[in-house]
Amino acid sequence: MFASLRATTLTSNTRSVRCPIRSFTTTSPSKHDEGFLQGIEAQLQEMQTAGTYKKERIITSPQAASISLSSSQAPPSVLNFCANNYLGLSNNRDLIQAAKHALDTRGLGLSSVRFICGTQDIHKELEKKIARFHRKEDAILYASAFDANAGVFEALMGVDDAIISDELNHASIIDGIRLCKASQKHRFKHMDMDDLREKLKQVQGAKNKMIVTDGVFSMDGDIAPLDKICQLADEYGALVVVDECHTTGFLGKTGRGAAEHCGVLDRVDIINSTLGKALGGSIGGFTTAKSPIIDMLRQRSRPYLFSNTLPPAVVGASLHVFDEILRDTSRRDKLERNTQIFREKMKAAGFEVIGESPIVPIMLHDAKLAGEFAADMLQRGIYVVGFSFPVVPKGKARIRVQLSAAHSDADIDKAVQAFIAVGKEKKVIQ
Repeated sequence: MFASLRATTLTSNTRSVRCPIRSFTTTSPSKHDEGFLQGIEAQLQEMQTAGTYKKERIITSPQAASISLSSSQAPPSVLNFCANNYLGLSNNRDLIQAAKHALDTRGLGLSSVRFICGTQDIHKELEKKIARFHRKEDAILYASAFDANAGVFEALMGVDDAIISDELNHASIIDGIRLCKASQKHRFKHMDMDDLREKLKQVQGAKNKMIVTDGVFSMDGDIAPLDKICQLADEYGALVVVDECHTTGFLGKTGRGAAEHCGVLDRVDIINSTLGKALGGSIGGFTTAKSPIIDMLRQRSRPYLFSNTLPPAVVGASLHVFDEILRDTSRRDKLERNTQIFREKMKAAGFEVIGESPIVPIMLHDAKLAGEFAADMLQRGIYVVGFSFPVVPKGKARIRVQLSAAHSDADIDKAVQAFIAVGKEKKVIQ
């Protein structure tokens, strides 16, 4: 693409101003461009051939248990079993009203990062509520949970430090660790405490040691053994960082996440999580910890320092949702019940089901089969997605089902019956 400049005259009431206007013309790509584009196109073709190319379905309704899709290849209304809408709050009328109130009273946005002129009273109020919910001293808001993970390690860990991370941690954790200057970076085998111990022995000389894990792993649905991890952390003098994105609001007796579920809420040093899943499904992430840690993140965390602050509408809705989950666990209780019912019925039908959370992987192992299975499920009015390499390891393709408190018993029964019908057609079950 090349830009050519031409002059034009803008006439006002008082004077004429001759201004250059930039116009764009498309030219033939250079040889370098051609080679680059051909390489990209070849990779895309490989993805399509392997069945790993991701297509986006267009939703024409609010996010809910039942949604509408813009597709002639799908029923007009389908049951959604693939959203992170764990508590069914993505289209909650009270949250929408709270968001509208914040729009009316605090505006659309701040047009600034936090430390310049992007902090309103409601941002500080939300940070206090988050800290209170997780029983920490303070909290810091980010534009996304990805940013929270991208910002925490670089700001806190130096060249003399060591980080040990579960091998199946989320991509945002992996990228965040890559950005930091810690000279020792290790991965331990998934939830393998013997391997974690060995890695801790290897880094005993480090100035600071940090163990990082997801609370619930988003592809396998299993819960990190945080009680055992905290025990090792105490033994070897390490900090514990937990990503609670797929737990906040619903795992544990009061929805405080895997740390509460494992009885170590007061032993986890740093919690990262999201406002964009169970808590209304909009956007935004946070870190909560002791006050000096949060203060250091405000000074050094690059995603915080160089990204616009959260919009007031998101903050207003989030304030309301924390009030809701602090006083009422009924949605969390409904989700737990739905999860138990679905898991029991799918296992009884003969499917290979792993994990122990509202994330329910149905193992199919073959990438092409997973894609075809999901397409057939959609024709039966059930929206699920097949996952395969590189999102999950080769040979571990699956359908990932996610339960919601918004699902009724009839919704779950319909989904199970569709799985059974397609499973028999595909010879996955007898």
